[in-house]
Amino acid sequence: MNRFLAHRFARAAAGLAALGLVASAALAQTKPLKPVTIALGTQVVNVTYPWLTLPIALGYWKDEGYDVKIVTTGGSLQGIQQMVAGGVDFAQLNSTGLIQANTENNVAVRGLMGTGVIDWGLGVPEGSAIKTIADLKGKKIGIFSLGTGGMPLLKGYLRSNGIDPDKDVQIIATGAGAPALEAMKSDRVQALMFWGSALTGFENAGTKLRVIFDPAWRQLPDFTFGTMQKTIDADPAMVEAISRGAAKATLYAQTNPDCARQIHWKNFPSTKPTGADEATLVKWDLALLQTQLSTMASAHAMNGGKLIGAMDPAAYGRMQDFMLKDGMIKRTLPIESMLHLKPGFVEAINKFDRNAVIADARACKGL
Repeated sequence: MNRFLAHRFARAAAGLAALGLVASAALAQTKPLKPVTIALGTQVVNVTYPWLTLPIALGYWKDEGYDVKIVTTGGSLQGIQQMVAGGVDFAQLNSTGLIQANTENNVAVRGLMGTGVIDWGLGVPEGSAIKTIADLKGKKIGIFSLGTGGMPLLKGYLRSNGIDPDKDVQIIATGAGAPALEAMKSDRVQALMFWGSALTGFENAGTKLRVIFDPAWRQLPDFTFGTMQKTIDADPAMVEAISRGAAKATLYAQTNPDCARQIHWKNFPSTKPTGADEATLVKWDLALLQTQLSTMASAHAMNGGKLIGAMDPAAYGRMQDFMLKDGMIKRTLPIESMLHLKPGFVEAINKFDRNAVIADARACKGL
């Protein structure tokens, strides 16, 4: 073969190789997305879950190869039950649910990302005669559901203050939002035990609250993104990718909360509040989101203040000790057994272009 023909042949071969690469890329792009389901213990997926909703709206999880949907449940317990049954892949959990699943039920649930501290509290009308936890004896207390992670918190708080939660008070499942608030307004319950953004929502609706809580709660982990050990074993790449999308969305929302709100309203219009003018609706949802972001910031600081989603075993150990002291659990386990602390995991879920995400958020890219 002369030099001219050899050169032509080499160019043709290179062209074919390039076409092959293009074809491979096209095939990769058209590869079906793997379905993933996340359980969230609430009735309405509002703006207060940006680490789970923004990745859907911004395509973070699609970019990783996953088609993610969120299903609502009655609380952490139901989310865990659905994971055990194989109905969902991940669940947003309260730390109480995570620890109880392991210590009391021998269920291998694992924490993947720390996303909040305990910001629960007992809301009572500002003018109520109820001023301390002791004043709740003989009263009725509303809570989202009897399966939510706030239930053991409430019972432990009552018990540690000399109130038998099974005899001295009546705890009633009210649901969330308007039904819960109406239950208190009509005096069907005298207090509402809810998480921080829900209490903010009640105040948005015009009810000024006095919030009673155990100060120790604010130094303990609560919201934790989790999955089953069997899921980690079966598909560690998926677990990492889903967690990374949540981490990116966390940074996006923290950088530009109002943009996160706008994107949420655009992509989940049925969750936009109603009943007031646009400016008031914006104010309400921003108040909800800021409450949640504050809780997330507290968790970030408690867990070391460096990597998004990091979980400090010492913090979760304090939570387990707190639960044992308050009678929520009967035994303890090595806390490391409940958390996915594989070396390099939290670094991997933070392995993305932070500057690009911050720039996108400041420009409100994705709206």
